[in-house]
Amino acid sequence: MANKGNFEVFESKITKYVVTCWILAACGGLMFGYDIGISGGVTAMNSFLIKFFPTVYERKLQVKEDNYCKYDNHYLQLFTSSLYLAALVSSFLASKVCTKYGRKPTILVASSFFLLGAALSAAAEFIWMLILGRIALGIGIGFGNEVVPLFLSEIAPVQHRGAVNILFQLFVTIGILLANLVNYFTSGIHSWGWRLSLGLASIPACFLFVGSLVISETPTSLIERNHETEGLMTLKKIRGVENVDIEFEQIKIACERAREVKDPFKKLMKLSSMPLLVIAIMMQVFQQFTGINAIMFYAPVLFQTVGFENDASLLSAVIIGLVNVFSTLVSIYAVDKVGRRKLLLQACVQMFISQIAIGAILQAKLKSTNSLEEGLASIVVVLVCLFVMSFAWSWGPLGWLIPSEIFPLETRTLGYAFAVSSNMLFTFLIAQAFLSMMCHMRAFIFFFFACWIVVMGLFVLFLLPETKNVPIDIMVERVWKRHPIWKRFMDDESRTTYHSKNAGGDDIINDIEGKIREATNL
Repeated sequence: MANKGNFEVFESKITKYVVTCWILAACGGLMFGYDIGISGGVTAMNSFLIKFFPTVYERKLQVKEDNYCKYDNHYLQLFTSSLYLAALVSSFLASKVCTKYGRKPTILVASSFFLLGAALSAAAEFIWMLILGRIALGIGIGFGNEVVPLFLSEIAPVQHRGAVNILFQLFVTIGILLANLVNYFTSGIHSWGWRLSLGLASIPACFLFVGSLVISETPTSLIERNHETEGLMTLKKIRGVENVDIEFEQIKIACERAREVKDPFKKLMKLSSMPLLVIAIMMQVFQQFTGINAIMFYAPVLFQTVGFENDASLLSAVIIGLVNVFSTLVSIYAVDKVGRRKLLLQACVQMFISQIAIGAILQAKLKSTNSLEEGLASIVVVLVCLFVMSFAWSWGPLGWLIPSEIFPLETRTLGYAFAVSSNMLFTFLIAQAFLSMMCHMRAFIFFFFACWIVVMGLFVLFLLPETKNVPIDIMVERVWKRHPIWKRFMDDESRTTYHSKNAGGDDIINDIEGKIREATNL
């Protein structure tokens, strides 16, 4: 075991098996990303609207649109967004399943519901089939988004935890890119193109289903459920080394501590848990208030203005999608080297400048019906890419990573469920309100989101501690009790929770650190 910046780095090797586990589990992100990308394209297909929303189709033909006001039907938006409401509710059920039965079965449930939802949606002949399909997809996403980041954080070595967890977001971006490409080609298939788009969602779900049968359960979940021998063997297998005694002891003590908490919700509602809960929820809320929706919406319009009129949608999907994917790779490389805070703060500066510049250009030059000059449009396209780039290596992936690594085991699945449900709630609200906001605010919508980015930067600067290289099971002692603001909330009650009934009143963290020092001196 090594020491890295006053934090423990347990001995481990990156083996083919553990990499396979990471990739297969991260297919949960592919599942989520594909659905994000596919829904908007499908609801824009005339054959889909004629079959299920004929009134919407007729009104769409009659409405007049301009550069800021696009056709906005709240019933159609509600249908699209209903998935997020199902995911919101199911994430809390997923937390129960996660704790009682383990991470691996929860991943199996997620993929099964998503397969069911994809089948119902693609085969739908009636609106009720379509709605049932959306609900099943939402449950699958709720379970998947709850368990996959937790699984990745628990199975990853501490020194690579950030990079491994961000595989989830990387697969989200790949899923969005693939969905946009699928929509582009299926939109030309009249009468059944929408079925193909929705049915292909079964492919990432199949990957995740197979993965749930191949991957190992996390050692933490096994030990928490009293399978200590299997947990030790699994820890040796995923670390690729035999010398895992100190890490095993740390997990074991964390599990003993978790068993003493009979009511995780009551524990989570105590003052000492508020810093963690606030950070987890606000990271997800702020992710939705970066303005990424406004940027993504305008991308095809801007590419048309530059001169790619016929292929604007495809080109926008490919260029923005590739920027998204490759910038997420930057985050995988940098997150465990430079830390979470620096990536977030740097991105706030870059996103703020991009939003202000785009808003200023559009406000000055783009009216309701005219087009931008080609030179200005090219500048805005570059600014859009710079914005997406900074989002993709910061608030996109770290919105999932940070909440998954900050909670102690006794409140981990429930606390993370609050984070996931917050993401789903605000995704739903933004989706419902965005087109109306844009129509009324016009270019000022970019300034609106720029103001939120300032708030986000201040939040990170003063309230978000660095969690890089901190073992997940001693995060409270090493991070929260040392933060200049949050330590005031960590009262004596939070410390007494860490006493083992069988340790004669000795402090658990001191016991762990004593074992670490002893092992280091061997």
